[in-house]
Amino acid sequence: MSTPTSAPKKLGLREKYARMTRDLAWEPSYQPKDKIYPQAGLEGIKIEDWDRWEDPFRLTMDAYWKYQAEKERKLYAIIDAFAQNNAQLNVTDARYVNALKLFLTGVTPLEYAAHRGFAMVGRAFPGAGAQVACQMQSIDELRHVQTQIHTISHYNKYFSGFEEWRHMHDRVWYLSVPKSFFDDAMSAGPFEFITAISFSFEYVLTNLLFMPFMSGAAYNGDMATVTFGFSAQSDEARHMTLGLEVIKFMLEQHPDNLPIVQRWIDKWFWRGYRLLTLVAMMMDYMLPKRVMSWQEAWEMYFEQNGGALFADLARYGIRMPRHWEVSVKEKDRLSHEAWATFYNYGHAAAFHTWMPDESEMAWLAEKYPASFDARYRPRYEHWIAEERAGRRFYNPTLPMLCQVCQIPMVFTEPDDPTTTCYRESHYHGEHYHFCSDGCKDIFDAEPEKYVQSWLPVHQIYQGHCGGGSVPEVLRWYRLEAGRDNLDYLSSPDRQNWQRWKGEAAAG
Repeated sequence: MSTPTSAPKKLGLREKYARMTRDLAWEPSYQPKDKIYPQAGLEGIKIEDWDRWEDPFRLTMDAYWKYQAEKERKLYAIIDAFAQNNAQLNVTDARYVNALKLFLTGVTPLEYAAHRGFAMVGRAFPGAGAQVACQMQSIDELRHVQTQIHTISHYNKYFSGFEEWRHMHDRVWYLSVPKSFFDDAMSAGPFEFITAISFSFEYVLTNLLFMPFMSGAAYNGDMATVTFGFSAQSDEARHMTLGLEVIKFMLEQHPDNLPIVQRWIDKWFWRGYRLLTLVAMMMDYMLPKRVMSWQEAWEMYFEQNGGALFADLARYGIRMPRHWEVSVKEKDRLSHEAWATFYNYGHAAAFHTWMPDESEMAWLAEKYPASFDARYRPRYEHWIAEERAGRRFYNPTLPMLCQVCQIPMVFTEPDDPTTTCYRESHYHGEHYHFCSDGCKDIFDAEPEKYVQSWLPVHQIYQGHCGGGSVPEVLRWYRLEAGRDNLDYLSSPDRQNWQRWKGEAAAG
């Protein structure tokens, strides 16, 4: 009599994840691993056991496709409904659309750079677990690009300034700030890249980008943008966890990794913080209805949440990033200094600028009681008076740029908000200029890398950007003067908005 065969035991999540990741790898037989993965040993990071790499989500590819397909179905249903109902007319004000222009030209191309970067890093790591994690994040980032373009393309039918977003990202002066950030990361080694993007940006700073922007979109009636934001945010939660696990993995592998990782955290915190200057400006000035101030966001997402994170990492020997205290001193001035700069250079920007009205200045004074009325309101009132007198000011010169972050030298001394912060280094007989001690430190540690920076102002003065005059440069940008730039009050976007809202009211 034959005995009945028992049903095969169902695999648990951990066993299934191991089968779908570790079991996909193999040991090379005729080439040494250091020849197959040459970049893994170039940065000084010592990995003794790649099998200790843990993915806390343990997401396998079959589950990934099902999970993402369901999110896609919901996302595009909402986008279709948004378009069919002409929901672009439900945003608070056409000024809000300029925040979308800044996001699309500044951030969406970074998602594509992250897609490429994680694909490259996945190929550089010997461990199967790390390879799978990077592959999934690479696909995530490509999906984010696609959903953002699909969402914001609706606005391109009604507002100017969206159609040349990819071309502008590679050429427009202020977009060299986000572009140089990812160029810097992608030209580093694989461990530095994943520290820069997965930890320093995704874990430490990404909430300051996505949460205020998506909350601001919801508050201003832009449900299409909210939808792609929430669809991406569930991926970001996984990316943030990966970033933390990467740091812990490196620190647990060998004690020699600690000083290298700390140096990278110092560098990429500061690079990311400078990049977020654009977000600070968007939060305080570009949203007609504001959710919170930049100062409040920095206190919540970095000082409190980030402080707790670094307190936890202290057991590994990690300390707070260098110059973090400068960011605290600058939190009540960063957005004002950035907006004043763009107001002065609005003729060369691919979005519109304006002066805040009385109610908006009252909000700014409430949120920044120690600084706004004393330092920034008088300046704005002077510019408003000049504009009303027919003397709207546009700065005809090009500003000096920081060699590292590539932002114009507009920041002030940490302990003196009335004095421009200026630092310099000498290297091989040349002078290099910086907006802060943080950027100077980064240059001094790797001068050979940053002497090669493509600085827009230098390139314009050398005639490499279509010519030496502003009209020639704008044509090279594919930016139409009077339509895509200058003041919002005289823009076609505002004129169309008033006409549409008038027609909607009459109907």
